[in-house]
Amino acid sequence: MKLFKSLLIAPAALGLLAPIAANATEVNLNEISNYSDIETIEITDSFSNDFSNENSLLAGGEGLVDDSSYDGGFSETTTASFSANFYIGAEDTSSTETSTGLATDNDLDDSISAGYDFGIALNTSFTGEDSLDIAIDAGNAATFGEFDADSTFGDSLVVDGVSYTFPVGGATVFVGDNTDGSLLFTTACVYGGPSNTLDDCGNAYAALNGGSGVAFGAAYDFGNGFTTAFGITSDPSSVLTEESNDASAINFAYTGDNYGVSVSYAELDFIQTGVTDSSFLAFNGYYTPEGLPSISVGYETAESAVPSISTTDTSSDHWFIGLSWDEVGPGSAGIAVGTKEHTLDATGYEEQLMYEAYYDYPVNDSMTITPLIYAKEVSTTGVDDTTGVMVKTSFSF
Repeated sequence: MKLFKSLLIAPAALGLLAPIAANATEVNLNEISNYSDIETIEITDSFSNDFSNENSLLAGGEGLVDDSSYDGGFSETTTASFSANFYIGAEDTSSTETSTGLATDNDLDDSISAGYDFGIALNTSFTGEDSLDIAIDAGNAATFGEFDADSTFGDSLVVDGVSYTFPVGGATVFVGDNTDGSLLFTTACVYGGPSNTLDDCGNAYAALNGGSGVAFGAAYDFGNGFTTAFGITSDPSSVLTEESNDASAINFAYTGDNYGVSVSYAELDFIQTGVTDSSFLAFNGYYTPEGLPSISVGYETAESAVPSISTTDTSSDHWFIGLSWDEVGPGSAGIAVGTKEHTLDATGYEEQLMYEAYYDYPVNDSMTITPLIYAKEVSTTGVDDTTGVMVKTSFSF
């Protein structure tokens, strides 16, 4: 029986070996021996696609091509950059209040929280003067939203914004979705602290930093440091109609060798009941003296039909002061203080006063560790103040 099985298998085995033997006869043994005299063998293109694929669409989208040069990768004008941030910190605050308005102890006080976020930035140019930019984010760091942390449902990747910038005459124009209307604004501030409240440099609302809806705008550089820009945002389902929340802003700026100033003005049109149009005017400036810390200041005032805490005042304002040291040992440092008002409802605002001090330590070209201490004081009766410490570790690659 074993002999019978062997006889059955033998023809099949010979059939498999036949093409291998045929190919072996075509190998030039002399050519193989020549490799012994070569120190390095180039294998860069060993896995390139040799198949003809006419009318291929390049990854960068430059258009159709008639040759087979497409190799399946990014086009020469497409770049991708990546970032990852890890957060760990603790806050001392109380979120439970009694009927007397006094904050009570909370078991969550002093608990340590941690989170991460991850970002991808894709950039493509079609003419060398334009730019298509796409931001993709993921993360679970909702606890650290104050510090520019991202959080998405299920830690999934989501598109965080799409914009296209291109020249028109002597101006620069952009259109986008889920993009700040102030994309082309120049805010005269050199402070770059971790928190959103103070990183806005006092220009929180006049700069249209909402980042939602469709947006478009333009900027013009007059030369000698003078620039101007405008931006508009609107609901994507009803752009610039009576049924949409719209916002428009304009910005003027001058930046010199070691100082700069800017003015921003915005108008917001709301459709919610009890909330009517609002306007914001912001002034910013910075000064970078030699041998001393850089100084950044900001002041913004608002006029709205929504009353402030007094229930009768329709105006509000907030301010900012920040100091930055570019060289403190191997890293850089900064301290800042400022206020920001958050809308509670149609009856008033909550004013928040915030302090922070941080130190940026670059471990290498792609990794930075930022320890931070901060405090928040709110004007609402019965709400406890918050103090916290945090360490943010950032990677860019």
